[in-house]
Order: sequence, then structure tokens, then C-alpha cells
Amino acid sequence: MSAIRLPLTLALTALLAACAQQPHHSVTVSKEQQCPALLGNGKTLTLILPTNPTTGYRWQVKDAAAAVMHPLSPEVYSNPEDAGVVGAAGQSIWRFQAHAVGTGRLLLVLQQPWAPEVMPVQTFDCAIEVR
Repeated sequence: MSAIRLPLTLALTALLAACAQQPHHSVTVSKEQQCPALLGNGKTLTLILPTNPTTGYRWQVKDAAAAVMHPLSPEVYSNPEDAGVVGAAGQSIWRFQAHAVGTGRLLLVLQQPWAPEVMPVQTFDCAIEVR
């Protein structure tokens, strides 16, 4: 039995070491000046936008560049620990993974969800290119 375990253990160790050495490239975008965003296929994009949901305004994803990437998680909101003020602004974070070579558009609008007929107060529009 140990004659099989040793080669299997060595093979598994080599595989884990190879995976650990591969760089994990991630692109973080937090303003439109960082666009267009260029991603390698299989890589992740993290989008961070300032927000304050206590005002009633929320970022809404209108176009998630679905032809070239898919979401890894829903929006995650966090506010700075040192804010110490109720209603202080924070940030919303989305994560996407590139899954196909091509181009797409990541479009979000900041508006009150119950009033979609009212023009957004802010728009985030970013061209995405996956190679």
C-alpha cells in the first residue's frame, strides 16, 4: 500500500506547487479613468465604487459584459471602520471573471431603485476587453 502512496503523494505535491506558482492576475477598477479594462481569459475583475445606501441611491448593474465575463458574487457593501458616523459613505464591490475572448461593456447607474424613470445621478461606463 505504501508503494502506491509515495508516488501519489509526490504527484499531488508537484501539482499543488505548480498551481501555487501560477500568478493570479486580477484587475481592480475604481474609476472610469482606469477604463478600458484589459483582462486575460479566466482572470478576475474587481469593481469598487463609492456609495452611500442610506441616501436611497444604489448602484444598479445595467450591462455586465455578459458576453465576455460573468459575476463571481453579488454586490458587497462595506463602510470604513473608522467612519464612526451613522450614515457614512462606504463602497460597493463586485467581482467578475473573464470567460471568453472579446469585448463588452460594464455599465452601472446610481439611482433610487423605486424610481427607475428618474435619470441616474451618476453613471459608470467601462469598456472591457478580454484577450
